[in-house]
Order: sequence, then structure tokens, then C-alpha cells
Amino acid sequence: MYAMAISFKDYLKELKDRGKESRVYRKYQLTGLELAEILGDEKHKSLYIKIAKDNPNENLIGIAKEIAENKEIENKGAYFMSVLHNKKT
Repeated sequence: MYAMAISFKDYLKELKDRGKESRVYRKYQLTGLELAEILGDEKHKSLYIKIAKDNPNENLIGIAKEIAENKEIENKGAYFMSVLHNKKT
């Protein structure tokens, strides 16, 4: 058998490419990613995953879809957070 030599540069590229792949292991992780996508706020996906871990998932998706449909809301992520905060108090 021949051992295939890989350059350090190729190795780093491979690691970088692997890091771009999403790995979802729990339902709340998928819900968090869906929230980020619905609200158009993929930049804060880890925040939405944490929120999904601590709250009932069905309610979160419903709230996010309702906000996403409203064309008058400019910052959907911030509005979602305020609605969520108001529901807790």
C-alpha cells in the first residue's frame, strides 16, 4: 500500500471545509438553525440554538414565522427577542 502524502496547506483547507458543514445532533439545535433562517439572522444562530434549548420549540417557530411574515418589521431578530422577553414576564 502506498501512503498518500498530503501537504500542510491541503490539510488546513480540508479542516476549513469540514468546519463549514453543519452538524445537528439534537432537535433543539435544528430548531435554533430554523429560527435563524426564518428570521434571516444566521449570524446569531448559536443564540437561537440556546433559546431553543430553553423554550418549547413549537411556540418559537410559530412566533418566528409570524414575525417573518410582517413586512413592516426591519430587524426581525431583535423583534423576536423582545416578543420572547415579554412572554416570559
